[in-house]
Amino acid sequence: MPVSPRWLHILAARRLRPAAVALLLVAILLPGAASGQDASVIDAFSRQIAGEVEGDGVGGISAAVFKGDQVLWAQGFGWADPVKRVPAGVRTIYRTGSISKSITAVLMADLMEDGIVAFDDALVDHLPEARGLGDPRAGMAPITFRQMASHTAGLIREPELEGAAAGPIEDWGHKILASIPHTRYDTMPGARYQYSNIGYGMLGYALQRAAGTSFMDLVEDRIFEPLGMRSSTFIVGPDLWRRVSVGFAIDPEGAVDADMPALEHEGRGYKVPNGGVYSTVGDLATFGAAVMGMTEYGLLEPATRRELMTVQTPEDPENGYGVGFSVRTVMLEGGRTVRFVGHGGSVAGYNMYLVFEPESGYGVALGRNYTGGTTNLGEAGNGLLRALLEAAG
Repeated sequence: MPVSPRWLHILAARRLRPAAVALLLVAILLPGAASGQDASVIDAFSRQIAGEVEGDGVGGISAAVFKGDQVLWAQGFGWADPVKRVPAGVRTIYRTGSISKSITAVLMADLMEDGIVAFDDALVDHLPEARGLGDPRAGMAPITFRQMASHTAGLIREPELEGAAAGPIEDWGHKILASIPHTRYDTMPGARYQYSNIGYGMLGYALQRAAGTSFMDLVEDRIFEPLGMRSSTFIVGPDLWRRVSVGFAIDPEGAVDADMPALEHEGRGYKVPNGGVYSTVGDLATFGAAVMGMTEYGLLEPATRRELMTVQTPEDPENGYGVGFSVRTVMLEGGRTVRFVGHGGSVAGYNMYLVFEPESGYGVALGRNYTGGTTNLGEAGNGLLRALLEAAG
């Protein structure tokens, strides 16, 4: 596999024999938690991921299975840092990418319950600068928080502004405001699903304006801290930095690059509410359980949680995007249908995936410190969740 010259030494360091890989599996199995059919399904999944990580020979994957607020199993495969020989484990920190959008949506819902905002508030009521968005449609109503959070506002994916996604994290709000005149409508609001990173950036900034408090502080105070998500943050301090995995980006030709992932730790421009969170698979499991209403700390009221997990996009009432989460109807063996709720994330050098089934409380969280590997985290997570549900009957 071709590699940038600076990283040629990684190749020799990362090639592992199967026996060596077995020594790198850092696992937690709670006594009596995963047993019988669960354990059989998890064992098969573990063997598959171990083989794929070994075959890729780049970095590592961490995985967790949870049911409600209990982690049934968690395990790391491969390396969090192949040069320093740090194995990937259950406490390894990854960048979550777009799972940050789910966190932003939950913050919005929490502020709504406190009367600070409403789902159907007009964005311009809290962010007047949004009147400067380009190419407005004649006769359209003002776009709402609900539309921003469900990707139905009709906005383009990225602002047409050079450097919008670069720069120190402290300046993210300035980049949002600078990006608004360079962001345009592509379709009438509400007409269709249209994923927009800048839309979520604007949403987060509008929440900050409405609450009169820093967006990052709002997330820390209202989500991370009360849920005990102590490995989740926007700005990584020294204590957590020791557990942040080294990210590797693999291009289509197979070249491995660690420079761009390392650079993005220093700042990502406007991409904070839509991609700025660092976390572990354990913390994402806690977050998923909270969205399902299965944690000791009641994050949201039942009606609000149902709204987040209800399809808001117009194409298909059973499959689409809710408020900050993808929602999909899945038919299991025997004809039983369930809902899979979750989100994926991909940034330079990192992937994460979270999916859960609200009725049973089962869920899967996955993290990887390299992009372009054999394992498709979405397919792997959905496949494992399906297998667990079918085994449970």
